[in-house]
Amino acid sequence: MSNEHTQVVWFEELRRADVPRVGGKNASLGEMVANLAPAGVKIPPGFAVTADAYWRFIDANGLREPVSRMLSELADGKASLSEAGAAIRQLILRGEWPKETAEAIRLAYEALNRRTGQVNADVAVRSSATAEDLPDASFAGQQETFLNIRGDRALVDACRRCYASLFTDRAISYRQAKGFDHLKVALSVGVQRMVRSDLSGAGVMFSIDTETGFDKVALINAAWGLGESVVQGTVEPDEYEVFKPLLSDPSLAPIIGKKLGDKSRKMVYTSDSGVPTKYVPTSKAERASFVLGDEEILTLSRWARTIEDHYGQPMDIEWAKDGESGEMFIVQARPETVQSRREASAVKTYRIKKAGRKLASGVSIGDAVAAGVVCVIESPREMGRFVDGAILVTQSTDPDWVPVMRRAAAIVTDHGGRTSHAAIVSRELGLPAIVGTGNATHLLHDEQEVTVSCAEGREGFVYEGTADYEVEEIDFGSIPETHTKVMLNLANPAAAFRWWRIPADGVGLARMEFVISNHIKIHPMALVRYDALKDDEAKQTISGLTAGYESKTEYFVDRLARGLGRIAALQYPHPVVVRMSDFKTNEYAHLIGGAEFEPREENPMLGFRGASRYYSPRYQEGFALECQAICRLRREMGFTNVIVMIPFCRSAKEADRVLDVMAENGLVRGEAGLNVYVMCEIPSNVILASEFAKRFDGFSIGSNDLTQLTLGVDRDSAELAELFDEQDDAVKWMIGSVIAEAHKAGADVGLCGQAPSDHPEFAGFLVESGIDSMSVSPDSFIAVKNHVAAAEQARARISSV
Repeated sequence: MSNEHTQVVWFEELRRADVPRVGGKNASLGEMVANLAPAGVKIPPGFAVTADAYWRFIDANGLREPVSRMLSELADGKASLSEAGAAIRQLILRGEWPKETAEAIRLAYEALNRRTGQVNADVAVRSSATAEDLPDASFAGQQETFLNIRGDRALVDACRRCYASLFTDRAISYRQAKGFDHLKVALSVGVQRMVRSDLSGAGVMFSIDTETGFDKVALINAAWGLGESVVQGTVEPDEYEVFKPLLSDPSLAPIIGKKLGDKSRKMVYTSDSGVPTKYVPTSKAERASFVLGDEEILTLSRWARTIEDHYGQPMDIEWAKDGESGEMFIVQARPETVQSRREASAVKTYRIKKAGRKLASGVSIGDAVAAGVVCVIESPREMGRFVDGAILVTQSTDPDWVPVMRRAAAIVTDHGGRTSHAAIVSRELGLPAIVGTGNATHLLHDEQEVTVSCAEGREGFVYEGTADYEVEEIDFGSIPETHTKVMLNLANPAAAFRWWRIPADGVGLARMEFVISNHIKIHPMALVRYDALKDDEAKQTISGLTAGYESKTEYFVDRLARGLGRIAALQYPHPVVVRMSDFKTNEYAHLIGGAEFEPREENPMLGFRGASRYYSPRYQEGFALECQAICRLRREMGFTNVIVMIPFCRSAKEADRVLDVMAENGLVRGEAGLNVYVMCEIPSNVILASEFAKRFDGFSIGSNDLTQLTLGVDRDSAELAELFDEQDDAVKWMIGSVIAEAHKAGADVGLCGQAPSDHPEFAGFLVESGIDSMSVSPDSFIAVKNHVAAAEQARARISSV
């Protein structure tokens, strides 16, 4: 092997086994160029300056002994970390390149120019430590990257600065904490053609959900300009989520999440060779639009899946889009090191019982809760005044912050998204964090007592004072098998992925109205008839919320389809029963613009709700939007596991009218495997069960309403609370009857409600009656599964006697 070849190697000649020669980052690029480029994954060309070149540089300048001496002084307490680090970096920066090394780098750079057809091509110069990205030591972000480097003199200078960055204060302290010998870790440098993402956008993606470890989604963050702004967490990026199992069908677009980030600034090139990049504000148009189109999101997600399949593990990937050619590229990939190693058999769940007022909110990282006193720190120079166990509040973090982050109980930042430095390090440290609050450093003050909650879904909250919360450990290893299906009741798409490890048999009840009230917030008729709205304030709010959508109604259909898509993805391919909206008129009136479209009723519980709305001129156009969202969910996104359920259907005649309206809107029962269920919550549903069974594929017993209407007891009345009893003989007769009648007609019957978790004997009664499934809230799943298993065993013992 030639002397030159030991010092410079082209990416395509490298494989992942070459970590000792070129570090994790470069070995991974080589692995992808060689194996994944044929599968369509694009990686910009480049070469690695090897670890051998690093040692030649160190030895040519006689640096082993003085570096070793300074590290000993640091270990003995004779020099501070900042003194030792600065002195070592100074020695390296003053070092001269051995002639043959400088020549090898220059020749490789000339060859890269020829390959790319450029003169003085712009390159990215990235550090790649030889102990980097080992499973037990994520060195990500410890060393420097230099962008927009042009010309051979600037290139060798950037390589030298990479060497010096092996001894930044953060890198030294990180190696000390991990027990690495400083003089056994070398540095390779990756030199890669720059992708002109300064003229377009870039970001980070994970082939796993970073908060919950849900392994069936790809998560993409995107911002305008160079991707460093996303990595460093200095902007709030767009966020896209894609369901990977449905990506194999090119006709489907299983994008289950699209969130517009504010992207207030971007990193671009400068013409100043001393400072090659700078931040500039983004335009109004850039802030209001998504960085990537749907096809680009799907392409990146397919690449994420290809890369993950090749490596056989979840991956953390950086991507960039070239603004000149419009092409997308992968510029880095490393194993994801937090969620993929998390112990899956037992999971702690946190639940807020009572909390003070909300002070701030942002993107939640992790799923824990922590309380403590606030410590607002402006810069790492103020670390000395941080109190161990406090809540660290700052604008954004970079690797210099890690020593103080380790000492915090939780972290809150003004800027950053799910893939920012603060988010990644918080996950690694197992700390709850809320990033991208916008203004926490202004709203919170030192010594203020607060609670940081990441236990309520994708949005995290800072509450005033110390909240009352509980922690429960769920052990998934000891859950018994049952013949009766036990399913989940889910309403909140933002929190759905928390429950992916639960071995449920599907979702028995996904409440559409929760998605509407929390993710859409606007009355559908106010979108259909926006131009005629009289309420100017509502009009203004609607205009702001729907900005960026091609029409007001598209906002509703898109948000509803994606929100339900998150729930459908959680249990795919198990059945997911989506109940069409079941607001009462007073609840609908509270939606933005809703008051103009809802009648005032004395008793909304027994009024204009459920099926009666769907064919009424008052709401039929709103129901059409609900149907469009279900069509999109099943046909375009591919979630054919979704079953539609009609609530509060009073008669067979009403059932026929609703099925006709659904068919007019593209939802034909039996077509493309579509099943339609009906809620059994009115005595007429039981009395005429055989008639309803001709029109629907299954029944879901709503025990609250069925009890209310069987016993004539208002379920919300405190005065009558003791009379409201789901285990009353009359209610049990109703349940037993509908199960028997439905089974005669070949229809499924489930029950969605809390009774089986509150009363083990009620679960026993349902098993005895032959119910097909029970659907319960996730936190009571294990208790109900155990009740059902015990009831099935008792039943088996009796029948065997």
